Order: sequence, then C-alpha cells, then structure tokens
Amino acid sequence: MTADGANGAAGAKPSVGVIGAGRVGAVLAAALTAAGYPLAAVAGESNASRTRIETLLPGARIDKPTAVSKAADLLLLTVLDDALDNVVRMLVASGAIRSGQIIVHTSGRHGLGVLSPAIDIGAVGIALHPAMTFTGTDLDLERLPDCTYGVTCEPVDQALAEVLVADLGGRLIGVSEANRELYHAALAHGSNHLVTLVSQAMDLLRSAGTDDPALTLRPLLSAALDNALAFGDAALTGPVVRGDLETVLAHLRSLAAESPATVESYVVMARATASHAVDAGRLEPRRAAALLEALNDALAGMRA
Repeated sequence: MTADGANGAAGAKPSVGVIGAGRVGAVLAAALTAAGYPLAAVAGESNASRTRIETLLPGARIDKPTAVSKAADLLLLTVLDDALDNVVRMLVASGAIRSGQIIVHTSGRHGLGVLSPAIDIGAVGIALHPAMTFTGTDLDLERLPDCTYGVTCEPVDQALAEVLVADLGGRLIGVSEANRELYHAALAHGSNHLVTLVSQAMDLLRSAGTDDPALTLRPLLSAALDNALAFGDAALTGPVVRGDLETVLAHLRSLAAESPATVESYVVMARATASHAVDAGRLEPRRAAALLEALNDALAGMRA
C-alpha cells in the first residue's frame, strides 16, 4: 500500500488512527492490526467506546481526535453520518490532516464529497462502507471475511482501496458518488426494516401463545431469505400472491384486534407484495385490485 507521505519505510503498512471507537471503528481497527497495520492511536470518549478499546485494542493509546489524526498515516473516521462533515472540517482547520495522508470513512450514505476539505489539501480520500451489522465484539472479526465493502474513490486510488479491502478479508464493489445514497438506502431498507419486521412477527406469535417465537420462525425465515436472495420475486409465497382475499381479511381482523400498530406495516408490505406478484405474472390484476381495496379500507379504518 502506497500513498505519498503515508509510509515511513518503503512497503511498510501505514499506521492506523481511529476517530470514533464505536462498533464499526473498534472492530475494523482490530482487523487491520491483525493484518499488520501498526495502531497509532484511538479516540473514543464514551464508556462503551472505552470498553471496546480495552477489549478489542488492548494497550491502544487513547487521545484527542486531532492528536490521533496527526499520529496516523491512515485515518479511519467511524463517526455518525451527520457528524462526519463537521469532523473532517475541524481536523483540516486544526492542521491535523496532511498531504498524502489516507483518510477513510465508513459511512454508507457519504462518498468523497464529505472528504473534499481533506482531499483539497492533498489527502487521499476513500469511502469504504462495510455491508454488515456490527455488534462491536470479537464476534464481528469472524464475520469480516464474508463482508462486502461499498467503495467510492478516485480511479488513481482504486489499487489502494483494493489492498485495504483485501487486508480486511473482504470483497469490494464500486459505488459511484451519485449512487451512494441509493446504495445505502437499499442496505438500510433490507437489513434494518427486516429486523423490525421479524420483531413484529415474534411479538404476534407471543400473543398467539407461542413460547419460543424464534424457534418457530427460524426455519421459515431462513428458507425465505435464501430463496429471495437466489430467486427474487419468484420466491414469493403466501395468501397475497395466491390472491386469497378471505385469508388476508382474516389477518387484518386479527391484527386490528390484537396488534393495531402492526396493521400499517402489514398493509404496506402486502401492497408491495401484490405489486411485485402482478409484475411477475403470478397474480391476476383483478385479484390484486380486490386485495388492494381491502388493504386500503383496513388502513383507512385504523386511521379514522
């Protein structure tokens, strides 16, 4: 890995500094140190961050963000998306970022634009988002080899990004600056909303008297996820795809009685499912129209 001014000895791996020792930052720093990157310093103020540093980065020097930046050849910014712009500007204004330094952020939403103050003074900017849910523990280190990283960088820095991802044991996919927000929306919609959906299903099973909702759902959801990833809309099953109006009406009655807060998400997902099923030629438009009318009526009734 090379970048002007980023390495001491030729061929040596750059020293790493981390600002934001959250779940992602502490784990990626641990993975990089295991791959031979010397750890310069870490910034983390909360008790949870300090615990992660002690657990995953024992002996690490803890310092202020500006000191961490000055000490590192490769600066890993793993702060909140909304704070990233301000952190970059603050570091540049304080003289903590230098020409040739490698600045990597892990935000899914942002590309290179947020790093422009650093890039303008000669730093190398890379947006590197791990498409994985992190616990902030050593369990994540076992999952990293299967992780895909959404990378945005200048063409001249592509090889640098490839080496970094390879050293993390992951796979790289290129994401253009223009598509960065869409890329992140897709991941958040698929993963975050999946958790909400599964949690709602577990709550409903508990209300139905099931002692172990996770045990009940695991085979069904595992198969559904595998099939969806392999076959897309062809994996759709259930009453909506069959156009089974009476079953959907029964669902809506039960939900309205036992879990009114779940009705809206059921209706929204059932509408989307019906639309996908029609487009795939698996649901007749007239059956879909009847379903949509019932779904809309149910939602209007809840809002009345």
